[in-house]
Amino acid sequence: MSAAPQANTLLQLLTPDRATEHVVGPDSAKVTFIEFGDFECPSCRQAHPAVQMLLSHFGSQVRYAFRHFPLREVHPHAEMAAEAAEAAGAQGKFWPYADLLFNHQNHLDTSHLDGYARQLGLDMARFENELKDNVYRQRVQEQVELGRRLSVRATPTFYVNGVFTDVSFGLQQLRDAIERALK
Repeated sequence: MSAAPQANTLLQLLTPDRATEHVVGPDSAKVTFIEFGDFECPSCRQAHPAVQMLLSHFGSQVRYAFRHFPLREVHPHAEMAAEAAEAAGAQGKFWPYADLLFNHQNHLDTSHLDGYARQLGLDMARFENELKDNVYRQRVQEQVELGRRLSVRATPTFYVNGVFTDVSFGLQQLRDAIERALK
């Protein structure tokens, strides 16, 4: 296989799809950054306010997408939390629900997930039925598979304009990568 088809495939994998993903910022933004995250991951919780600050700082110059990558082996509640966030998203509340999940990361059992939905005023019958029926499991699994195709192994994993950005030494690396991409 030549490099061009591989590059096109990579570009497709790293282009947010508003139909199936949660995206903030305009499609015309000069920089797109994508996070593969896990609601039960302590490092993702630490990254969450930094991402919010970056979105505020760079405004319409950036587009951000969150993709699920629950690490089920080490975070037993992460997959259900991702499905719950998708159920909240179906009612227009993905981002506020995600905030609650990160802010209450040690309380991600089913009763707490329901409580967060109630707190946001979601249609509880719909929310509970969608979780019980695993309506969003396939969407979560598709995002996990995207991550695997990109060799994601840990969370959070970030890509800035299609380039892996290592934040293992701090989130300043993410800010620096965005600033370089804007130049």
